[in-house]
Amino acid sequence: MVIMGHVINAFGIHGWIRIYPYTGNVDSLLNYKIWWLGNEDRPWQQLHLVAGRSNGAFLDAKLKNCNDRNQALLYKGLQIGIPRESLPKLPDSGEEGYYWSDLVGSEVINLNNEMLGTVIGLLETGTNDVLRVQVNGEKNKELLIPFIEQKFIIKVELKCGRIIVDWEKDY
Repeated sequence: MVIMGHVINAFGIHGWIRIYPYTGNVDSLLNYKIWWLGNEDRPWQQLHLVAGRSNGAFLDAKLKNCNDRNQALLYKGLQIGIPRESLPKLPDSGEEGYYWSDLVGSEVINLNNEMLGTVIGLLETGTNDVLRVQVNGEKNKELLIPFIEQKFIIKVELKCGRIIVDWEKDY
């Protein structure tokens, strides 16, 4: 299962939910008609997507049998997963490939071996993607690191859940 985003809240009164996607294209999650919702506290359940649309950096979606705001609120905080075998195959370049969502939750360490924080998402800016890092111990502070390989992103170690960057704590 690949975590593709999470439900932020209910949207409107007709059972729609607002989603923060972990994907490069906000609306790419709409390509999958079956979603799995759950987390470590709630069992995963299969749900069917009825409709959806992008809304800036977010996605608004309507799930089958979710017909009012109260039902939609039950999904608040749940993660959205898609089985990895349903995703397009990554190019076989000889290197370890990954999806953006694979990076969420990774530790970010700089070249001085200082822990900077944890990846909470990526932003698509047009010029280059940007890694969003939640600073350790500071709930409302983020670092934004340009996702430029060999310049700022030195190494992505998926198996270790770590990204090594050329970035200082005070940038």
